[in-house]
Amino acid sequence: MKHIVIAIDGPAASGKGTLARRLAEAFNLPYLDTGLLYRVVGRRVLDHGGDPSDVALASEQARGLGRLDLERGDLRTPEVDRAASAVASIPAVRAALLDFQRSFALHAGAVLDGRDIGTIVFPEADVKLYITASLTVRAARRFAERRALGAEVTLEAVQADLAARDEADRTRAAAPLRPAEDAHRIDTSALDANHAFAAAADWVNRALAKP
Repeated sequence: MKHIVIAIDGPAASGKGTLARRLAEAFNLPYLDTGLLYRVVGRRVLDHGGDPSDVALASEQARGLGRLDLERGDLRTPEVDRAASAVASIPAVRAALLDFQRSFALHAGAVLDGRDIGTIVFPEADVKLYITASLTVRAARRFAERRALGAEVTLEAVQADLAARDEADRTRAAAPLRPAEDAHRIDTSALDANHAFAAAADWVNRALAKP
């Protein structure tokens, strides 16, 4: 199998993580959820009793991040969601994590999903996908995830959190969320996981077929 880099970007709960994992398995590539890196940084800041918008502390925690941090079991809570969004807006944090992301795919290629993979991390990626869905669909997905984990949340609160995160991601000065100009867009609002995978895999196969 050709060692390629597949860059997958999109907003929260669009289905990009599920899709990225399936593509990595199908094409025998390593997988990295880059959003998890920002969750780790946010979690580490919270562990220190700090404010995720504290540039110095967040940058320090980003520089100290290790692979074992990615295995923590406390990275998917609403509090960490907000902390991750805050630290992701700090240029020094993004710079500290850039080499980590690029080195991950250095030798064997990779599938990476996040919000700036095709625009900043791997602008020369072999395949760029932008995965999106309507806010109402994404909120329903995230609400179901939270309830399955036993969280006491309302659909309205989840949708408000997603809307706020979308706005923060789109408007931040450092690597705002936007599709790369040459990204293939897939709207998963009306697609289940299998149909989304089929559409994405077809696009990857087209890239692999190119000389």
